[in-house]
Amino acid sequence: MSLYSIVVPVYNSEHSLEELYTRIRNVFENTIHEDFELILVDDSSKDHSYEIMKKLRAADKRVRIITMAKNFGQHPALLCGFSYCQGDFVITMDDDLQHPPEELPKMIKVMNERDDVDVIIARYQGRKHNFIRRLGTHVSVYATSKMLGKDPNLEITSYRLMRRFIVDALLGMNVHLPQIGNLLVQTSNRIINVDVNHDARKYGKSGYSYRRLAKDLFHDIISNSAFPLIIVRDIGIASFLISIILGVYYLIKYLCLGSPVQGWTTLVLLITGYSGLLLLAVGIIGQYLMNILDETRKMPNYTVREEDV
Repeated sequence: MSLYSIVVPVYNSEHSLEELYTRIRNVFENTIHEDFELILVDDSSKDHSYEIMKKLRAADKRVRIITMAKNFGQHPALLCGFSYCQGDFVITMDDDLQHPPEELPKMIKVMNERDDVDVIIARYQGRKHNFIRRLGTHVSVYATSKMLGKDPNLEITSYRLMRRFIVDALLGMNVHLPQIGNLLVQTSNRIINVDVNHDARKYGKSGYSYRRLAKDLFHDIISNSAFPLIIVRDIGIASFLISIILGVYYLIKYLCLGSPVQGWTTLVLLITGYSGLLLLAVGIIGQYLMNILDETRKMPNYTVREEDV
């Protein structure tokens, strides 16, 4: 039998935790018939979530609890949970019951049938989000597709099933403001979507405000891509070349036709020359920053999927 590690970041979910545990247990015991461990990572909840988690732990030792010292966010909480996983496969899901545990057999069945797949990401059918949230998701998908060279048809959600070696690879990375979906895309190209239902939120409201979503998209861009630096570099190179062309043009014009204003040609040449050099310097600095970004992120040069040595 395989062991499945289910990692759930928890934040102010006192009303949903018991139902989430009960449904997960029923699915694994009555449908999947595999072993599981439920790793609950308390991201510094302000309600009674911790007390509920302790109650679940006392009743079932398959429930494991990690408490964060402060609110670090969903993705750091997931990475924290990964470091405690013991399973052959790792599942990530939210704590708000919008990810139905009853959909797990679909994902596990496909993983067992497809040896060529490393990661399965749920694609929501009948997504229970409002228009602005859905629009923001589409913008994020488009941006990350362009920056990371990802298949634009591959949807990135937080409901996932991964092979253990993928999780080990993620733990070996050192990324500030990590985004698990983007790290997965950079680790393996054997990622597929499986259609699942998406339930409406039963309790409370999402902790992701529109401001938070916009902020996350911004951090997503600067943390996982050097795209802004590439733009600055290209503008610097283009401006330097244009300044050279303008400089040659005004010099020839001065030598052939003269200048009605004393010193005007010299001033133009100085401004275009120095501005071009400054922007070129910015472009060069941008290239160095790109290299530093790649070094500090410690992205793996390769990921071994299997070996026979």
